[in-house]
Order: sequence, then structure tokens, then C-alpha cells
Amino acid sequence: MSSHPEVTYTLDFELRRRSGPKGQVARRPSEDSPIPRIARLMALAIRLDGLIREQTIPDYATLARRGRVTRARMTQIMKLLDLAPDLQEQILFLPHLPRLNERNLRPTASRIDWDEQRRLFRELTSRSGKPGLGLTFGLRAASSSP
Repeated sequence: MSSHPEVTYTLDFELRRRSGPKGQVARRPSEDSPIPRIARLMALAIRLDGLIREQTIPDYATLARRGRVTRARMTQIMKLLDLAPDLQEQILFLPHLPRLNERNLRPTASRIDWDEQRRLFRELTSRSGKPGLGLTFGLRAASSSP
């Protein structure tokens, strides 16, 4: 277990008011939230995986319908679970880093070898524009693979 404080997220699957052309959904800017978007997506993936494992929700397609996203987008979010466990924890507790987002993590998550994932993650976070943040934020130097 980690010594990090517990973080609780509430998922809102309600319809939102539509505004703008072509029914675009009005969203709050991510700067309003003190928790980075990638951390919220990581927590969402973990929670949704739990719902599927508990058989509360049968599959990703149902999750996508309830969350009003495409099945492809749901798969992209759930692919964050393919990251090494220590990287998942790192993502949950890192401060906002400009280049750390789901799209930039896709090549890392697609790697099977956790050591390779850690190397790619280190490269991504070290060039994030905030010197000194790299992997110094509590990442273990574990070298074991799945």
C-alpha cells in the first residue's frame, strides 16, 4: 500500500446542455480543476475496470453508451490500465505537466515491457517543460516486468 492520501472521484453520466454549432458539449476548461486531466482519466479507468470486474456493467460498449463517448474513446481511456502499476500511481499524484496527456501516453501504454514503459515515461516527463520534475515524484526504481 502507498502512503498517499485517498482520493475520491464522482462520475457524472448525466446529459449536459448542448451549446454552439453541431451540438457541441459545453465543457469547463481543465485549468479550473486542481487535479490534472490525465489523473482524472487514470482514476476513471481504474474505477470503470472495477465496475466491469464486479459485473456491475457488462462491457466497454455499455460504458461508452452510459458515458456518451465512442467505444474507441472508451478503449483509449481503458488502455491506461496497460501501464505499469507504479506509472499508474505516478500519474494519479503528479502535478500538471503540459505534455503529459492520454494521447502522448499511447505509445508508452502500447509497450509490453514495463522497463521500456518506465524509460518512455521518464523521457516524456523530463521534457515536460518543468525542470526537475522528471520521475522524482515518488517513482520506485523497480525493474520487474509483468
